[in-house]
Amino acid sequence: MIKTAINFAGFWLRLLAWLIDYTVLSGIYFSIYVAVRILAPDQFGSGPVVVNGQVDETALVSTVVALSNVAAVCAAIGWAYFVILESSPARGTLGKLALGLYVADIHGDQLSFWRALARNLLKSFSNLLLGLGWVMAAFTPRKQALHDMLAGTLVLRKSNYLVIGRERPTEPGDHWDGTRWVASVPPLEGR
Repeated sequence: MIKTAINFAGFWLRLLAWLIDYTVLSGIYFSIYVAVRILAPDQFGSGPVVVNGQVDETALVSTVVALSNVAAVCAAIGWAYFVILESSPARGTLGKLALGLYVADIHGDQLSFWRALARNLLKSFSNLLLGLGWVMAAFTPRKQALHDMLAGTLVLRKSNYLVIGRERPTEPGDHWDGTRWVASVPPLEGR
């Protein structure tokens, strides 16, 4: 019989999921940059920025403006990628889904759009502390990074395992544990 357990996702699994997401987003960002360079080459200036050791200021300004526009579009796509996927029924990004991880509130329920938005905005605090907010996931009891603690979220993982033999009984009575007969007694309430 195959059973599924829910555990907290540790630091290394979360890092691997982030690397997968970063790879996906980098491909999207590069595609946008190339598309803009091909479809609107005049937006990147009429020629090289440095000619004979001299900086062409108009080419530099137009290149900076074009790159800032591309960066703004890429930032919006990255924000939407995390917020929409983490608040969707999938409950995780492509990297998390590939590793069997998902994001939930502290009760294990699906995130609302607003909680997913708050979680992703609070990631800036994890970054501001020289990345220590992210490393907290390695040391906290529920494997939460700083932004998870502030937003009230958890990153969980599903693990499947094989159970050989009969399941442990949940009702009181005698059962065979494989070596001897054991009496199972329900826990006493109120003690």
